[in-house]
Amino acid sequence: MTDLPSESDSNAKAYSVSELAFALKRTLEESYGFVRLRGELSKVTFHGNGHVYLTLKDERASIDGVVWKGSVRALSVRPEQGLEVIVTGKITTFPAGSRYQIVIETMEAAGVGALLAQLERLKARLQAEGLFDSARKQALPAMPSVVGVVTSPTGAVIRDILHRIRDRWPCHVIVWPVVVQGDAAAAQVCTAIEGFNALTPGGPVPRPDILIIARGGGSVEDLWAFNDEALARCVAASDIPLISAVGHETDTTLIDFVADRRAPTPTAAAEMATPVLAELRAGISDLAGRLHRTGGRLVEDRRGRIETLSRSLARVPDLLELAEQRFTLAKSRLGAALERNVAVHKTSLVRVGSRLNPALLQRPQTVHQDRLTRLSVRLQPAMTRAVDRAHERLLSLSKLYASVDPSAPLKRGFARVHRLDGGLVREGASLAQGEAVRLVFADTDRQAVIEGGKDAPVVKPAVRAVKSSHRPPDQGDLF
Repeated sequence: MTDLPSESDSNAKAYSVSELAFALKRTLEESYGFVRLRGELSKVTFHGNGHVYLTLKDERASIDGVVWKGSVRALSVRPEQGLEVIVTGKITTFPAGSRYQIVIETMEAAGVGALLAQLERLKARLQAEGLFDSARKQALPAMPSVVGVVTSPTGAVIRDILHRIRDRWPCHVIVWPVVVQGDAAAAQVCTAIEGFNALTPGGPVPRPDILIIARGGGSVEDLWAFNDEALARCVAASDIPLISAVGHETDTTLIDFVADRRAPTPTAAAEMATPVLAELRAGISDLAGRLHRTGGRLVEDRRGRIETLSRSLARVPDLLELAEQRFTLAKSRLGAALERNVAVHKTSLVRVGSRLNPALLQRPQTVHQDRLTRLSVRLQPAMTRAVDRAHERLLSLSKLYASVDPSAPLKRGFARVHRLDGGLVREGASLAQGEAVRLVFADTDRQAVIEGGKDAPVVKPAVRAVKSSHRPPDQGDLF
């Protein structure tokens, strides 16, 4: 048995664990900087930070994988448990756990079968949410004035749609150009739908009455952008009625189930969205003719009924003949009756007029004049006495008023004492020492302050007060 060399006998360098782990990491990343793997997904976990952690496996081995947050949106398929995929990325290690993993940059389904299986699972989930229910779908407008089309501006599809609309129903068509294949297609179509819905009615850009999403035929992979979940939800949320016209009649995509109507071809979508103007004109012309004929028949029917009813009515000359006879008889009697009436009134007037003379009118006037004269003679002394009594009473009241006038004593040298609130001071004992009062004279008012108590000696005031510069500015002058 051979003895192992000791550490002192060996020239090998002693690595630290970290040095070895990071050396292996650099070696793997340099050797396997780009790999392409095929396998089945398991243990798929969408982390709260946006990263996706998963495991790729086959019959005999497995490898951990991670999709960083920035690469998740670029994936062509959604990672799901049991989905067979082909991924590209680089091999690296996790030094803290001595594990290696693949950092995934792209992911695609391994085959058509895998894509269809994923589509069926997504379809079942959206159907369970009620996005396919016919009750939530909108009716298409009968005569749209503006049609919005979301498609590629360079393909034959847009030419077919414009030609078909121009022949059937010339109206305003707004085209929102998008790519209809590849990773960016679903996002662009969704942006176009949201942009059309965001337009304001009556704004500078007219808001479409109906939308058409159109694309020509292709393989499952070519049409896969229209199976995107986000796009399907965007179509379902559209407030504008929407027609899906993706592919040929045998092609089916996810948005066909959530759209308000599915058209087998883009040309058929143009026919669904618009009526035929010539047919409408012909229909209107036919209705106008039928209305005219119906009106004519109605008039003829009414005329016949009137003629039938008129036979049972009396003739107009017969109705007027009796009235005319009565009128002639009344007219012949009217002249004589008026003459008799005038004669009777004339006789009455002569009989009354003979009794009338000026004395009859002057007699009551004289009687009333005498009564008025007698009344005036009787009323004049009474009125004079009443005026004299009123005058004497007024003089008494004026003297009484002068005697009780509070300002009259002021003219004789007296003054009224008021508190600052306006109340009249009736007793000197009610005033406190230092209280400010207002003295009202006949010609002006003055402010004063009460000094001394009830038993304070009387101080004879000076003839003239000396003004002090230290007097409070708000204190009045006693004089």
